[in-house]
This record gives sequence, C-alpha cells and structure tokens, in this order.
Amino acid sequence: MQRLLLSLFLLLAPLAAAADSVPSDHAAIDLTFAPVVKQVAPAVVNVFSKQQVAGSPFDDPVLRELFGDQFGPGFPGGGEASSLGSGVIVSPDGLIVTNDHVIKQADKITVILPDGREFPAEVVLADERTDLAVLRIDAKGERLPFVEFRDADTLEVGDLVLAIGNPFGVGQTVTLGIVSALARTQVGVSDYSFFIQTDAAINPGNSGGALVTADGRLVGINTAIYSRSGGSIGIGFAIPSNMVQTVINAAVAGTDVQRPWAGLKGEPVTAELAPSLGLAKPGGVVVQSVWSKGPAARAGLMAGDVILSVAGQPVLDDKAFNFRLATLGVGKSALLDVKRRDQMLTITLPLEPAPEEPSADPRLLDGRQPLSGATVANLSPALAEKLGLAGAWQGVIVVKVDRGTPARRIGFKPGDIVRSVNGSKVESSEQLSELMAEPADRWDFAVERGGQVHDFSIER
Repeated sequence: MQRLLLSLFLLLAPLAAAADSVPSDHAAIDLTFAPVVKQVAPAVVNVFSKQQVAGSPFDDPVLRELFGDQFGPGFPGGGEASSLGSGVIVSPDGLIVTNDHVIKQADKITVILPDGREFPAEVVLADERTDLAVLRIDAKGERLPFVEFRDADTLEVGDLVLAIGNPFGVGQTVTLGIVSALARTQVGVSDYSFFIQTDAAINPGNSGGALVTADGRLVGINTAIYSRSGGSIGIGFAIPSNMVQTVINAAVAGTDVQRPWAGLKGEPVTAELAPSLGLAKPGGVVVQSVWSKGPAARAGLMAGDVILSVAGQPVLDDKAFNFRLATLGVGKSALLDVKRRDQMLTITLPLEPAPEEPSADPRLLDGRQPLSGATVANLSPALAEKLGLAGAWQGVIVVKVDRGTPARRIGFKPGDIVRSVNGSKVESSEQLSELMAEPADRWDFAVERGGQVHDFSIER
C-alpha cells in the first residue's frame, strides 16, 4: 500500500505544481477541437434509406392460424422498413461513402446535409464483403464540403480521434477518444476484418460516419461496436481509410472491387506453433498449401513458408494478409518477407484476381435420389474466394438446398463439396447430375465439409 501511495504521489505531483500557477494567456486556458469540427462536420451527412416490404408486417402463419385473415397478406398498405445511418462526403462533386449495411436493399436513399438540405442519392457501388458503399448526389454544380484522407498506417495507439455521425437519430454528434488498438482482425463484421478500435463513443446511427484525426483528415469509417446493451461501452470499430480508398477508386473507375488472390491456404502462427517454426514470438502466416496454377506457386512460395510482412507492413494472421493484398489492388506486385526454415527471403507476389474458370454451370438435381432438391455448381478459385472457402479451389459444391426435399432431409448443406459418388471422383456439375440420374439401391458419398472429408452411405 505504501508503495502504491508513493507512486500516486509521484504521478500527481507535477499536476499539483501546475495547478498552483495561473495560466499566462488565453491559449493556455482553452483546449478545443472546435476548428477541426468546423472543418469536418459539414461533410458528414445523414443517410436515410427506405425499403418497401411486400405483404403485411403481420404476415405470420401462426398469427393467421390463431386470428384468421385479419393478419394475412391482404393487410392494407404492406410494410415499410427504414434505416438511418451516416455518411461522409469525400469529393466536392457529391461522392459519399457509407456502410453497405446502411443502404442494403434500399428502394429509396435520401442524403441530408448538416444544413438541412435533402438530396436523393444513387448507389454507385455497394461492396458487401467490405461493408462499404459509395453514393452520389447531384448538388447542381455546387462545390460541396468534403473530407480529405489520411493514411491509416500512420496511426498509432494513443492518437486522439473524433467520431462524427448521427447516433440514435438525435442529430449530428461529435465524440472524442483515442485509438485503442490497431489491426483488429477477430471482429467478424465483414470478410476483410482489419479494424481501428477506438473508445470514442459510437452508437447505432453512427454507422458510415467519420473517424478523423486531430488534423481533420478521414482515417476510418465507423462501422460496428461491441456492446451488451446496444449502446456504446467504449469499444468501437472503424474500417481503415486505405480500404475505404480502394473501394472509392473502384467506384470512380466504374468497376467492381477487384481483389488480389494469392492462391494459397495459410493459418496464423500462434504461440504454440511459433517455436516449431523457429520464431521467437507468434505472428505471421504459415503456408499450408499452394495451388499449382496460382500466383503464389509462380512466385515460388511453398508449404511451410512463413509470411511475415506484405509491402513492409507486418501481418499477424491470415486476415491481415488478405487485407494488405486487398488494399494494394490488382495489376501490381507485392514484396513479401518470408521465412523458409533458417532463411529469410524476399518474394515478389504478382497481384491477380482469382480466375473464374471453370464456369459455375449451376444445376438443380431432381429425381428419386439423395441429392434431389440440391443446386450444385462447379468450384473455381473465384467462387471459392467469394464463399470464403480457402484452399477449396476445384470440385463441385452445393450452393442451395430446397426445403422439404430429400437433400434437405438427409442433411446436405450449402458449402458441402461432393468429392465422389459410388467410387467415381466428381469433377463437374454435369458429371454429378449424370451420376445421380443413374438408378441405384445404394449411394456411397465422400463429402467435404469445413475442411474435413466425410464418407457415408445412403440406401434406397
């Protein structure tokens, strides 16, 4: 206890001494972020979206059974769902970035400026995998206020940041905090989880709003919170500006977001795994397998290699690796720092999109057989990437299972990869359709689910 009191005395003594002296000028009295807010706030907008819901908002089969058609589909007017979020003007001609979940499936989107003016907005690009969307409004030639970007890689834990948005629909609100952590990859909000964490208060309605540094530049788009109550408890997450810039560049170019694909499967180097790889601490991605036709194979990467950094930026796990590739864009190359046994190598990885060959060729299977009611398709690296199936680059995958069908009752699920039927290796959806059309009293399957292959049999 005495040691603790002494530590507190040493910490507070300089503050006590400062309190004994009167501030010498006005600047020493006022510590304010008002100039930053005046610069940035006019460019942070409200995004209001509406979606028409078909049928009755009370269209529930249990209610209809209990109360009759008064709660049926004929309920007048149907229903309307709405969503309120925030957005940031990023160019003077009316380009706005927000979250994809703010405008998802919207029939009508309205942008409301801080001065009260309202504009209809069109969606230029919506990218579900990053949870980002780019909108455009027509300001009739007026030059709108906008926020300039700052490279999120220049941030450090402890930097002051401001969160600006419209929490709970109460109106534009500014909160102050610090950068609590960087490179958060275990949040699970989007496919490219790599977030800035802040304790600046973020609440529902802040989604799509601005996270800015003390110099008034955009460093992130506020996206999610960790909360048990639905309100802020000081754990908020923002998408870094370098990912935001990648999506905006695609929108301006009039293309979808193209993401580099390495053609490898890897896993994080954990504390348990690090010693066996000759590493003093966890961090990095150990390559498990490499597709023989992919960029990683051509670059010379091999199973067992440990990727430590991409373009000079350290990667702690596979999500950080994917994020770094995504922000670099296709058509370029990236330098990887790689540990191979006792050697340190620099490998040049070409940045290419995942190939879409073979074509998906989806087929709905029917007839009196176990896969009846399942829609299957050919796997390609592009489809596997979209479905988040790392390392599953070829084969035939179940993409849909209809209700009340044999495939659903037996237990087939979307994402299952059918590897063989009755001893025949399955290589295409056409071949699988032909195999299942042949009469049989028994079917022997090898199906991959979650990276594990399961063998089982079904008898008529």
